[in-house]
Amino acid sequence: MRKHNFIVENDLNGRPVDLVVAIPSYNEADNIGFVASQVARGLQGYHPHLNTAIINADNFSKDGTKDVFLKAESGRVPKVYLSTPPGVTGKGNNLYNLFTYLSFYRPRVVVVVDADLRSIQPSWPRSLAEPVVNGYDFAAPIYSRNEYDGTITNHLCYPLIYGLLGKKVRQPIGGEFAFSGRLMDHWRTRTWEENVRQYGIDIFMTIEALLGNFRVAQVALGCKVHKPSAPKLGPMFTQVVETLFTRLLQSKDQWSGNFSQSDIPPIYGCVQPVTEPQGLSIDYKRMKRQAIGEFASSKSLILRILPHQRGRRVKQMFEAQRLRLSSSLWMSIVYDFLCAYDRSKNRAEKLEILEALKPLYLARVVSFIRETLEFNHVESENKILRQGEIFRSHRQALIRKLTLQSAKSTGS
Repeated sequence: MRKHNFIVENDLNGRPVDLVVAIPSYNEADNIGFVASQVARGLQGYHPHLNTAIINADNFSKDGTKDVFLKAESGRVPKVYLSTPPGVTGKGNNLYNLFTYLSFYRPRVVVVVDADLRSIQPSWPRSLAEPVVNGYDFAAPIYSRNEYDGTITNHLCYPLIYGLLGKKVRQPIGGEFAFSGRLMDHWRTRTWEENVRQYGIDIFMTIEALLGNFRVAQVALGCKVHKPSAPKLGPMFTQVVETLFTRLLQSKDQWSGNFSQSDIPPIYGCVQPVTEPQGLSIDYKRMKRQAIGEFASSKSLILRILPHQRGRRVKQMFEAQRLRLSSSLWMSIVYDFLCAYDRSKNRAEKLEILEALKPLYLARVVSFIRETLEFNHVESENKILRQGEIFRSHRQALIRKLTLQSAKSTGS
């Protein structure tokens, strides 16, 4: 049957539900059964007194995801299959459908976990739900994660969220999180651009929670083992960074006037990793070639965006094919591009700016790999955290530049 342009099978039919665990997916038949069974074990073992449910929020997968999910062992816990219509994809669309469906049921806590998880434990839903049960509205994950996995997080999302908003949310686009019904209602009432309906959904939810003054916590989950995300230049980069830049600039009057000290949202669980993170194979030479090739096609725009001396330095670096983007240089580049994005007049110009940022992002990843080749995981993680401090320390210079730009554009 259909409700609100999505498909439902095994509908709850009005049964009350206190705690929901949702699993967004697209063609995840090879692993979703394992995730669903682990979640069911946790719900039955830790929450036998609650009305619980597991919902697969799917994109009408063609690989049998639905059948594997519905056949997964779940004991007494009901399973609901929720899907976009055929041809409609995007994680954001999955979660929007989930929010709409759950608006009829008003669960106290909703937990979301990725369908490709191989390290999920039955305790994860309980751990993620705990802060929300205790009055928080949003719980983000902290993982022991390979330093070359999640590079958009490490080099853009984390340093900008911390640098500008002052919140040390280490995994602002982690696939595992929990939230309250109050925050879910807030998300549903916001404007959902197309990028938010795709890969931009995670950073959208985190920023909205922070800017909306909702109570945010973090949960240590140990080691994350999944299908790793090597650096991407496809739709994921564009959708995430467009959402990030747009929402930060839309709210600049809110955060630029806030000079309060930065803080770390409270952490539930033990942060220290008990095991080494997942291994990840990186094709360093291919990534370097790709960065150099992409730079050549965007060079003229890059040199218009960057101040003369910085542009010359970057141009010489690429021409010599010796990519050495330090944390400090990367911070300056990102802030230059954020200002250019703010100056741009229409979405077409903004997308061109994001395309031009891609080779520089890859160059930063290549540089980071070189810098950390002899580091252990903890040393590499500390370098990522120090990069965030550099973004934070130059916050006021960015604010002054944005303010000056705004004054010029209005003629004041």
